[in-house]
This record gives sequence, structure tokens and C-alpha cells, in this order.
Amino acid sequence: KEKSVQPLYYPSINKENLESFNKKFFKEYNTYPNHLSLLSYDLLGLIYYLSLKTDLQNVENLFKKKNSFKGKIGVFDIKDNKINHRLNFYKIDDGKIIEIF
Repeated sequence: KEKSVQPLYYPSINKENLESFNKKFFKEYNTYPNHLSLLSYDLLGLIYYLSLKTDLQNVENLFKKKNSFKGKIGVFDIKDNKINHRLNFYKIDDGKIIEIF
């Protein structure tokens, strides 16, 4: 809300998906999720995705080749035994949050 720093640009997780997740979580548990809940949700999705791609006994091989996984908080790229999270980019201007990409 501080006008002197606007426009402000910043990377973040997908705002729309986060709000949707928060609403569903609150409806189910009558409390809002913490960050660990969100990461755990996407981790389970990642395990499910990997189980569809291969036998889970050879899951380490999936982390060596390039794969992508769309989670609740965004897209994750898997390559060379690393997982990178693609962040969305937002702009705050005149008190409004605008998704750039």
C-alpha cells in the first residue's frame, strides 16, 4: 500500500492457485495452511507424477533427465538431480496486483 515504492515488481508463486488452495484447505480443516502444507501438497503431486512416468524403484533416474511438473504453486523443472521452481512475476501499481507472466 506504500505509494512511494510503486510500481513494484516481484517474483512469487502463482497467486491464483495459492488463493484457491487456501480456500479449499480452510473449508476442509477450518484453519489456513502453512507453507509446509503447501509444499507437502505439491510433493505428493510430484510423487504421483513420477509414479506414472516410471517404476518408483528407479525414481532417481527421473531426476537426471529433463522433466517438468505442474504443482499447485507453479511449475517445477527437474534436470541434473535438481528441482527448480518457475516463479510468476507480478507488478503492484496503484494498489493493484497485476500478473505479468
